[in-house]
Amino acid sequence: MQGIELETYWSNRYVNQQTGWDIGAPSTPLKMYIDQIRDKDINILIPGAGNAYEAEYLFEQGFKNVMVLDISEIPLQALKKRIANFPGENLMQGDFFKHTGTYDLILEQTFFCSFEPTNYNRHAYGKKMGELLKAGGKLVGVWFNHPLVEDAKRPFGGTREEYLGYLTPHLKARIFDTCRNSIPTRQGKEIFGIFTKE
Repeated sequence: MQGIELETYWSNRYVNQQTGWDIGAPSTPLKMYIDQIRDKDINILIPGAGNAYEAEYLFEQGFKNVMVLDISEIPLQALKKRIANFPGENLMQGDFFKHTGTYDLILEQTFFCSFEPTNYNRHAYGKKMGELLKAGGKLVGVWFNHPLVEDAKRPFGGTREEYLGYLTPHLKARIFDTCRNSIPTRQGKEIFGIFTKE
């Protein structure tokens, strides 16, 4: 799927409430990571943010430069309804692979698993993450830990070794291990990672 077709697909998922990935709150691993960040002026991107509970939490904690990117307008509007004073210019509808900008921190939450799991797309993801981070910047997030099987459906999985193969040509892995503080329904099914751009 490309362009408008992809936008329509995801918008229809929201309209039809086919949002099984939505846990209704910030992901525990990301919330705990956010809680230890002291500099609230850093530039943060959340790609494929969906209903963006992490962005909402960041904003409530006083972070000033939180950018929310999604292919569909619907979850962006939902965030604006929840937080009327969230800066409208920080809500961006668009394709991650075409996005430009540089960030101190990118938060990954169920985004990688959402797009078609071609070798091309997955290598492009790693490359794009490297391009969007400033020197010294970090990619922090959770990735689903289950093998990608034939005829798989979303969320598309992968293994630790596969993910490292896509990301380490562009970023240095600092932590990439089984997540110890996943929500109960995802216990043992997530990998928590911190990558840095050298």
